[in-house]
Amino acid sequence: MHRRTLMAAALAVPVGAVVGAEAAQAHRPGPRLPATIALPDGFCPEGITHGTGGKAYIGSMRDGAIYCADLKTGHGMPLVAGTEGGKATGLAFDAECRIWAACGTMGGTAVYDESGTCLAMYHLGGNVHGVAATSKNVFFTDADQGNVYCVGLGRHGSLPGGDAVMTLALPGGLGEAGACNKGIVAAWNGCLIIVQAAANRLYAFDPTTRMAKRIDIGRASVAGADGLLLRGRTLYVVRPGKDRVSKFHLSHDLSRATLVDRITDADLDCPSTVTAFGGSLYAVNARFSTPPATSTEYCLVRLRD
Repeated sequence: MHRRTLMAAALAVPVGAVVGAEAAQAHRPGPRLPATIALPDGFCPEGITHGTGGKAYIGSMRDGAIYCADLKTGHGMPLVAGTEGGKATGLAFDAECRIWAACGTMGGTAVYDESGTCLAMYHLGGNVHGVAATSKNVFFTDADQGNVYCVGLGRHGSLPGGDAVMTLALPGGLGEAGACNKGIVAAWNGCLIIVQAAANRLYAFDPTTRMAKRIDIGRASVAGADGLLLRGRTLYVVRPGKDRVSKFHLSHDLSRATLVDRITDADLDCPSTVTAFGGSLYAVNARFSTPPATSTEYCLVRLRD
């Protein structure tokens, strides 16, 4: 059983001893970030994205609901109500402060503002899983087909009409049937990094040239991987079945990813995705090995980096 953090509790760091003449003006440390943050029972979480400040948004595979959690305090509240048959898998937060939710086997995406108002919906097709937002486009993986879907943003990042949706057929091994393309992130050079859960591969895909190249991971494994997070040249790969996050250092040309750490915690239980805040990582405990029920407990787990 994981350590369940009470959402109403506030944790504080005791003030340390201060010496010298500056004691009267000693700097008081801020509150300790919670080790775990409880999500609603039966929520069936999958995707997570960091919004403004300490806010994080988590999507539900059960009904498409979105929950807003404060990573500073552990408090949270529903943002988007679920609907029967709805799904929310991967999430992304764009430069215009909008939340993009991939809708899994429903084959589309929904766009919300930070108040939870639905701004737009787009039909993409297939099993839409991972999401990556840039200043000009929002990209989506398809876990069943060799495609990446792209919604091209308008001037100043405005939301476009449905005719702005493009289907990009993936080349070579990246487009291989059954490879199960899941997590996706946008890199510094305009390429997209995509992980293949079934094929145990990382790829870099250039959506402009439509060219793809496999990223060499040496003897490391990304089998069964789900979400990705990119910070600078550090790539985090979430591996649910291993209860850990694999940390890679990427070469500048994206030809190689070198495994530098395996991050785990006693509270991890089939993590699906991860986001970053305040020097820490926050992983979603999706608990895929536990049959979901209305009483099933879920949480976010803060990880060392």
